[in-house]
Amino acid sequence: MPISIPEHYLAPKSATRESSSGFTIRAFIIGTALAFFIGVAAPYGNMIIRGSYMALNISTPIAFFIFFVLVGGVNVALRLLRVRWALQPAELVLIYIMMIIAATVPTKGFTEAWLPKITGPYYYATPENDWATLAHPHIRDWLTPRDPEMIKYFFEGLPEGMGIPWGVWLEPLFHWSLFFLVLCFVMVCISVILHRQWANNERLIYPLIQVPLDMIKEGPKGSLVNPFFKNAVMWVGFAIPFFITSVNGFHNYYETLPTIELATTFSAFRETMSIPIHLSFSMVGFSYLISLDIAFGIWLFYLLGTLEQGIFNILGIASTEKLDIFATASPIIAHQGMGAFIVLVLASLWGARRHLKDVFNKAFGRNSTVDDSQELLSYRTAVFGLIAGLGFMGVWLYKGGLAAWLIPIFLFAVFVLFIALTRVVAEAGLAAVRAPLTPVSFLISGVGSSAIGPAGLVFLGLSFSWAVNFRTFVMASAANGMKLSDEVGAGQRKRPLFWAMMLAVVVSLVGSTYIILAMCYKYGGINLDQWFFVGGASTPFDFVVPYLTTPVEANLSGWLWTGIGGGIMNILIVIRQKLLWWPFHPLGFLISTTWMAQFVWFNVFLAWLVKLLVLRYGGARLYQASRPFFLGLILGHFTVAGVWLIVDHFTGMTDNQLMWL
Repeated sequence: MPISIPEHYLAPKSATRESSSGFTIRAFIIGTALAFFIGVAAPYGNMIIRGSYMALNISTPIAFFIFFVLVGGVNVALRLLRVRWALQPAELVLIYIMMIIAATVPTKGFTEAWLPKITGPYYYATPENDWATLAHPHIRDWLTPRDPEMIKYFFEGLPEGMGIPWGVWLEPLFHWSLFFLVLCFVMVCISVILHRQWANNERLIYPLIQVPLDMIKEGPKGSLVNPFFKNAVMWVGFAIPFFITSVNGFHNYYETLPTIELATTFSAFRETMSIPIHLSFSMVGFSYLISLDIAFGIWLFYLLGTLEQGIFNILGIASTEKLDIFATASPIIAHQGMGAFIVLVLASLWGARRHLKDVFNKAFGRNSTVDDSQELLSYRTAVFGLIAGLGFMGVWLYKGGLAAWLIPIFLFAVFVLFIALTRVVAEAGLAAVRAPLTPVSFLISGVGSSAIGPAGLVFLGLSFSWAVNFRTFVMASAANGMKLSDEVGAGQRKRPLFWAMMLAVVVSLVGSTYIILAMCYKYGGINLDQWFFVGGASTPFDFVVPYLTTPVEANLSGWLWTGIGGGIMNILIVIRQKLLWWPFHPLGFLISTTWMAQFVWFNVFLAWLVKLLVLRYGGARLYQASRPFFLGLILGHFTVAGVWLIVDHFTGMTDNQLMWL
């Protein structure tokens, strides 16, 4: 049976507290510049270099890499030149928060998914699929560019001498950008409302912030280099992914050099299933920081879910329902997962009921004693901002073509997933997450395409740009950012941090939109990234258009499996609350239903096994001594990916993809 010790005993010490504010002019300027750089560099790396994805997951590797260079290189040089020139920990935290927020925008978070998906319905329309007749009449004029020739040039490149046709883009860019900014604002409002409950009352671990926290801890007065960078154990962990990944990087230049394989699969259940083993150094590192029961639950429930699916395959039990490609492959597991997500959110809100009562009493002026001065926004602003933001989103969705009665159901699914996945990131440290069932499939399956109607279905196709692939999103980065700010900026007002976050969103959105349009019109999108501009651009309407000719009713079996998944999750939560010795954390069941579980389970198992042995035979002292090694694994994994992107840029190498998880 796994042993455990209190998390507060294992948690790292907070970074050095700063009496001075981190909200300095230079910190805002540097954070803004780096946020803009991330907005431009992430699509450039995906589309021109086609190397490692640095802004694909909520781990935001591009922010880790730049922060490593900033703290371990630039700041040391500034301190060497003149001590007072060096950035203080609170300033570094502000810059880092702006970077992790900015990194959620340019690729799957929004921009690189959005622009191809709103033009794809026109470019990929053919006589065979008949989208022109079935779908185009239902697309609102303000949602997409309407010039067929300019859309063609977006995918294939402009003729010599022509400039970017900004005129055809201005209206859709305005409407979509406004919607996205409101969506981000709503996510920040929810994060503010839940922050004190998760960070203070429940003391969640927030594993993704522990590397930057350790990086900014300062040594004795007069020390040029922070202790983190003097730790030999950290550098050993750093060197392992750096060396192995570099070997594979060199192979793409010199094919005679060997590669080191980091993934394999083996078949099971009469070869009806394959179980992947995928080694991700950063995932091992993050998983070492979480509690043993969560780690145990993740890998155990994944294997149990695989057993369930294997038995279903052997017995011929399968659902014929068609879900979109972003959902878990098995509709049965996908619906179970959605039930688990719903119950997790409802249980979290119920557990936070006293805190939420204080929040709403403060917001409505019924309890002035509640102190919200240390929050990102006042509770009044957060609550009324949430209400106003949801109202705006509802009107926008209605104008886009979704029936009024469907909007609460759709937004319920959207924010259940955002909140649950943010909780998973904050508590389980999963740096790569995705929902088991998307809001689009949830709505079509739950009420039937007949009830949604042609205009609604077409609009859901366009919604794939923001409401489907939850690999990275602002809410999780905002939650991590607020916790990081707590650790370093205790006692200082955090209201300026809100404006820093929103500024990061805006500049990243502007930079990424410009660079994607510029590259597409210069080279042609289909020549740059096959997923975003070919498969990803056509997938939404490949999914929704068939429902226009062959409507389906609500899938009652889907609701049944959703109820079963929710029931299992509820039982696991109740048992955990009643039996302190219970070793199976409910998050394990929830995570096991997601598509990403197949890629993370082995890493979690490996970290769990090592941590179990370390705690059993070495105790907390050995854990603290070994912890820098795993932080080094994380930093080394992300740093080597960034280094090779730079090398590939200068050498002209393409498709040298060394990291995606």
